Amino acid sequence: MSYFDVASSAPLHPVARQALQASLDEGWADPARLYREGRRAVLLLNTAREAAAEAVGCRPDELTFTPSGTYAVHSGMSGALSGRRRAGRHLVVSAVEHSSVLHAASAHEAATGGEVTEVPVDRYGAVSPEEYAEALREDTALACLQSANHEVGTEQPVAEAAEACRSRGVPLLVDAAQSLGWGPVEGAWSLLTASAHKWGGPAGVGLLAVRKGVRFAPQGPADERESGRAPGFQNIPAIVAAVASLRAVRAEAADEAVRLRALVDRIRARVPELVPDVEVVGDPEHRLPHLVTFSCLYVDGEALLHELDRADFSVSSGSSCTSSTLTPSHVLRAMGVLSEGNVRVSLPLGTPEAEVDRFLEVLPKAVSGVRERLGAPVSAAGPGGTPALVVDALGRRCPIPVIELAKIFGEVPVGGTVTVLSDDEAARLDIPAWCEMRGQEYLGERPADHGVAYVVRRIS
Repeated sequence: MSYFDVASSAPLHPVARQALQASLDEGWADPARLYREGRRAVLLLNTAREAAAEAVGCRPDELTFTPSGTYAVHSGMSGALSGRRRAGRHLVVSAVEHSSVLHAASAHEAATGGEVTEVPVDRYGAVSPEEYAEALREDTALACLQSANHEVGTEQPVAEAAEACRSRGVPLLVDAAQSLGWGPVEGAWSLLTASAHKWGGPAGVGLLAVRKGVRFAPQGPADERESGRAPGFQNIPAIVAAVASLRAVRAEAADEAVRLRALVDRIRARVPELVPDVEVVGDPEHRLPHLVTFSCLYVDGEALLHELDRADFSVSSGSSCTSSTLTPSHVLRAMGVLSEGNVRVSLPLGTPEAEVDRFLEVLPKAVSGVRERLGAPVSAAGPGGTPALVVDALGRRCPIPVIELAKIFGEVPVGGTVTVLSDDEAARLDIPAWCEMRGQEYLGERPADHGVAYVVRRIS
């Protein structure tokens, strides 16, 4: 079985397993106690904090261990917003932040009446430093920007954003969950969060760094542990294992980044050659070395993942075509790229080259099998027929509206139009993306009975 989904959660690193087992015997006592067992526990905790702070690039007394990366995000955002409530209630985020950031932003709006500005991204998924700076206002209390995107791997201009925030006196919180295992985050950030299970540590350990000088007011009942920012008894064995794995993956990062980037480059180049009607998304250069995402026209995302699972490949998807959601990934939607048939491949450390080659061998058969079952067109037909056609895809889900559009498009003469009626949210992304991939003109949308009418003109 080839596990290609470390962006979701990485397997426990061997060093983490060893450290966890060893610290279970030494780190079980209360580190706040003065007896021998407590002293041993606090020594383990302090040593782990110093090592984690060195990896993050902060002081040990600026770093807090939290029960998860999500908790770190929520605690960091609420504490910073509360600490700067006199400055204002305005919050700036990018449109492609992790859901934990966006959920906290929604809670800020609902609970305090605060205002949130979402900075848009380009088709690669990156914010413009200039647009990010323009979103900052006199009443901005906090700005958030991920270091690298969890779905498409695009790196964000954190250093430039941090400088813009610094010049305006606004703290910047960086979600570094996807990138911290590869190296420290550059720039004058103010707060940083991360999650150990992303780099091969045990689940249930997060990091929150708050620089000295940042106004911060922890929310909830006061607690004497972790500077009041993460109440409750620390899981010292898990913390020790998390930090040990972080140091271990950092030691391998430079060499593995070069090797995995070459493997990902191969996937990015070969997939469009092996599979027709594919869009590879994310920045080809400014990206994480181990992650690549692509979307396949005329493909049900859930069906494709099942096919790949049967071929012993575990991958992820941001596609809307799954049983768990009927809306596209917010990241793909913000980028304006094709969402149907989306596949995210994130390679673990040590991935053999032969496994990538086997994936490239399996993928075309899996895609063609799904397309055949859905009745997708094999190729575009020639022109002819009436000047305006209507495809009624109401009540039918991704990728069926686009498949029906492709089937009928050969009957549309050059200059003619076809209107697709759909109530599927994914069609708002997938039909314009289909037009761009096919070199046709998307004329826009208009309200229709029980759905939306999407109009396409044939220009070639």
